[in-house]
Amino acid sequence: MAADPCGVSKRHLPWLKVRLPHGENYFQLKALVREKRLHTVCESASCPNIGECWGRKTATFMILGNICTRSCGFCDVMTGRPQAVDWDEPRRVAEAVRTLGLRHVVITSVNRDELPDGGAAIWAETIRQVRSHHPGCTIEVLIPDFKGSAEALYTVLEARPDILAHNTETVPRLYRQVRPQANYAQSLEVLDRAKRAGFVTKTGLMLGLGEEEEEVRAVMRDLRAVACDILTLGQYLQPSKRHLPVRRFYTPAEFARLKREGEAMGLRHVESGPLVRSSYHADTQLEQVEGRRTAVEGSDHC
Repeated sequence: MAADPCGVSKRHLPWLKVRLPHGENYFQLKALVREKRLHTVCESASCPNIGECWGRKTATFMILGNICTRSCGFCDVMTGRPQAVDWDEPRRVAEAVRTLGLRHVVITSVNRDELPDGGAAIWAETIRQVRSHHPGCTIEVLIPDFKGSAEALYTVLEARPDILAHNTETVPRLYRQVRPQANYAQSLEVLDRAKRAGFVTKTGLMLGLGEEEEEVRAVMRDLRAVACDILTLGQYLQPSKRHLPVRRFYTPAEFARLKREGEAMGLRHVESGPLVRSSYHADTQLEQVEGRRTAVEGSDHC
């Protein structure tokens, strides 16, 4: 059981308790994922919110298989040699989205560093298939960094997702331990390029890996500098003994304070809480950001 340096176990923190998955919607979605031979980050990354989200018939589809070419210290997705690219996967994702009748879908992927384009072509085709099968659905893509390839990023952007998300995950000082095959400046560049291309952008940070609060504020200032729209802040929970340990558990009040600070800096929306993950309540965030944008634009004309 993960504990911080003071010896506090997460089982003693009531705000980290979740109900076991249950209900008709949960089991229907589970059956659909199996039927379509799909993967979700909800299952592959052991997300604590799977019961709540699947109960609401929302899921984050994970494309390009379920084996990642990277070995991040926090992530529970399998690392190894991926299987061949499945070019029928985009169609099956789109069919699942249509069957669920989603109004907003989040799609993510493993890293596929062995592919020349990092899987960008599959990304673009998945967006196009969802648009074709279920036109009324807004699409949020949580993409890898494509090793900094602008060409791969623009391949995805040309398919016109509604939100371009890429997680910075942690503060720069901890990248070597947390994301050894990634680069903080490169992640900021992904967000900057997407924003310059006119897209709503989003990123996420995990807290509790050993960062200082001032480092979190510095990241928020960096995100504001690249005009990032949405930030998610959540508590890191150690998936197993082989993963990085939890160094600190933040309280709900601390998450609420960081939300206020981030939005005061100019971030359009900060989703902040112990159990917040990248796609948690994602279906409401675009509406909030677009609503605030409209309000700001309207005030400029007054």
